Parts: sequence; C-alpha cells; structure tokens
Amino acid sequence: MIQFNLLPSVKLEYVKTQHTKRLLTVVSFCVSIAGVAVLLLSLVSVDIVQKKSLHDLNGDISKYSKQLKSVKDLDKILTVQNQLSTLTSLHNQKPVVSRLFAYISQATPAQASLNQLSIDFAASTLTVGGTAPSLDVVSTYTDTLKATTYTTETSKSAKHAFSGVVLSAFGRSQGGATFTITTSFDPAIFDSANSVTLTVPQTAGADQSSVFGEGN
Repeated sequence: MIQFNLLPSVKLEYVKTQHTKRLLTVVSFCVSIAGVAVLLLSLVSVDIVQKKSLHDLNGDISKYSKQLKSVKDLDKILTVQNQLSTLTSLHNQKPVVSRLFAYISQATPAQASLNQLSIDFAASTLTVGGTAPSLDVVSTYTDTLKATTYTTETSKSAKHAFSGVVLSAFGRSQGGATFTITTSFDPAIFDSANSVTLTVPQTAGADQSSVFGEGN
C-alpha cells in the first residue's frame, strides 16, 4: 500500500511547532510545580521545624537554669572552680627554690662558710653572710658572684646570674674574717619553665655539706 503525505510543508512545520509548544508548556508547568513545592517545604521548615527547635532549646535553657539556681552556694562553688583552674598557671610561675642551695654551693669558695642566707623572690635580691679565713677569700667570693653566668634550654647565650654585688659588711677576727654580701639575681635562674646551667669561675666550688658550716 502506498501512502502520500498530502499536508503541505508549512502545515507540517506548524504541527511540529505546536507539538514543541505543548511540550515546553508541560515542562514549564512541572518545573513551576516543583519550585512551588520546594518553596512550601522551605516555609514549613522555617515556620514550623525551626520554631519548634527554638522552643525546645528555650525550654532546655529554662530547665537547666532552674537546676543551676537550685544548687546551694553556687557562687562559692564557681569561685572555687575558677581558683582551681588558675593553680596550674600559678604553679608554673612559682620559682624553683630548690635550685638555691645548688647555686650557692657552686658560687661559694671552698674556704668560706655561711651562717646567713636570705632571699626575696619579689625583689629578686639575695643576702649571704658567714666567715672566711681572710678578706682575700671574701673578695674572691664577690668577684665570683659578679662573674657567674647562666644559660637555659631555650637560650644558649650566657647572661650574668647576679648583678649589683656589694660587700655590705665585713670584719676581722682572730679566726679570720666575717662578711655579708648583698646582690640582685636574674629571676630566670629560678624559672620552672627552663632548666638552668650555672657557670662559675674555678676559684669557687664548695659542696652543700661544707657551705653551711661554722656559725650555724
């Protein structure tokens, strides 16, 4: 059977155009519906879900606030907790007092014996007093303190451990000489954040058992 297309080409183009138009209309409608649906879901989420979440959060805040307010002496507890939280930092700032005796033993000449030792960490001052066979030993002691340096783990550059070394009092006796030396010290030598290496002239170097001897 033979078929003939009797529609003119213009008519065919019109039919195709109409078909395309209907297709675009359907697609546009579906897209519009989808957009409206998304918009409605967004409105529902904002207006209902988020409002409910905020309402629940406000309820929880009120609940826990009431529980906290019901705790007896809450202000005192919080104050104690805040003080406890600062203990670590305060401990780290605390000077390492145990280093003092090692430093004194290193810097004190073997012939000198101490019977006085006082230190003020707030003012960074140190006072030592004792006896020595002669004033030459006392002079050596003051020179030793002036020349003593230190280094730390973080700084290998040598710095003076003591400054303003002064022989504030001295005297002679049948047994030798008495003396009192005052000096300032660098607080870094007692800093717990770093280990410190003290370097003193070879003229010094008593041990801890002999430094505090006569006059105690």
